Amino acid sequence: MQIDPAQHSAGENYKLITNLVVPRPIAWVTSVNDAGVVNLAPFSFFNAVGANPLYLLFSVGLNESGEPKDTAKNIIANGEFVVNLVTEELFDAMNISAADFPEGESELAAANLEPMPSTKIKPPRVAACQASMECKLHSTQLLGKNTLVIGEVVMFHVADHLMGERMHVNGFAPIGRLGSPSQYCRTTDRFDVARFSYAEWKKRQPK
Repeated sequence: MQIDPAQHSAGENYKLITNLVVPRPIAWVTSVNDAGVVNLAPFSFFNAVGANPLYLLFSVGLNESGEPKDTAKNIIANGEFVVNLVTEELFDAMNISAADFPEGESELAAANLEPMPSTKIKPPRVAACQASMECKLHSTQLLGKNTLVIGEVVMFHVADHLMGERMHVNGFAPIGRLGSPSQYCRTTDRFDVARFSYAEWKKRQPK
C-alpha cells in the first residue's frame, strides 16, 4: 500500500509515523521555570545524535491552546534541562506526568517522585531514575508545530550497579514507546551479533 501524507490529516500521519518508527526511547525531561517550579514531562520524539560533542535531541509539540508547552518555554528561557530515562518500575509515574497539569503545578509531587540536585545545572533530576543526563541547551528550531531541542550532555548519572568495566552499562532496560496513543515495549529481550569488516565479509563469499 502506498500512502501519500498530503492526502491525509496531521492526526492520521502522526499515527503512521509513530507506529512505524519504533521503538522510540523516552526522554523524561525535568526543567525549571522562572519561579523555580520543576516541570516533568515525557517525550518520545527523542534520541542521541552525537558523541563528540555529546548531543541529544527531542521534540516538543504545542499544547491544546496552540502555545509552546512548559518544557519548551522553560528550556528556551533558562537553557538547561535533564533527560531522565524511564525503567519499568517508573512507568506509572511517567504516565501521570504526561497529563496536562496546569502551568506552575509540578508533576513531581503528583507522581510521588523526589527531586535530586544536579551537579552542573539548576534543574534537578528524578532521584528514582537509574540513569539521567544533565544538559545545556545548544539550540532550538521550530519545525511546524514542534520545537526541536538540541542539548549537550554535561553530566551523566548512572546507578552504580549498572556500570561494568570500560564504561559498559549492564542490565539497563528502559521502556520504549511504540504506537500512538498508548503502546509501549520492554527492552529486556536482546541479542548480540558481532560486526565484521569488509575484508572479513569478502572471505566468506563463495569462490
